[in-house]
Amino acid sequence: MGPTVEVFADPICPFCYVALERADWLEQRFGATLRWRPFDLHPEYPPEGIPREVLLARYGPDMQAAVKRMFEEAGLPAADLPPRVPNSRRAQRVAISAGERFGELYRRYSEAYFGRGRDIGDDEVIVEEAIAGGLDEESVRGVLAGDAYLDVLLSETQLAIETGATGVPAWIIDGGVLVPGAQPHEVFERVLGRLQYA
Repeated sequence: MGPTVEVFADPICPFCYVALERADWLEQRFGATLRWRPFDLHPEYPPEGIPREVLLARYGPDMQAAVKRMFEEAGLPAADLPPRVPNSRRAQRVAISAGERFGELYRRYSEAYFGRGRDIGDDEVIVEEAIAGGLDEESVRGVLAGDAYLDVLLSETQLAIETGATGVPAWIIDGGVLVPGAQPHEVFERVLGRLQYA
């Protein structure tokens, strides 16, 4: 029996995109059961997002190159990103509305943004990706029309913080051990080895 791994993540976080590869590897290597959970990484972003230049000015060009290299090393496609960094709340609320299929929708939005360069802050993109992920258009538009599931997003974020997560991805192994960040495989090997998973 493999470990149960909960992953708090936000689809606009580049390290959370890399976490997709880490999650797949954990499933294959350890037979892990993955459970994705939402996290509101940038509650300060306005609904329309922020200009990408603001982010580049904050982190510098070296960060952009390092992120691209990280994607390549993880074997993940890297698209040219939209001119605005989206606020992910609306996409995450739609993903939460999918219930047990949250992880599938989360992955879809993360891959749409980083892998295909789609603006997941745009309602039409959110709807298209949700329909492609098997959700009903009318119910998706219903979620976007109000604040449905915002309370879940905020309470999940608070729970992650209370668990000790200072950022994402945050991995909670078997309900107790917190592993922060997009750690390399070796770190997970050590942690899971200590927890008696071979």
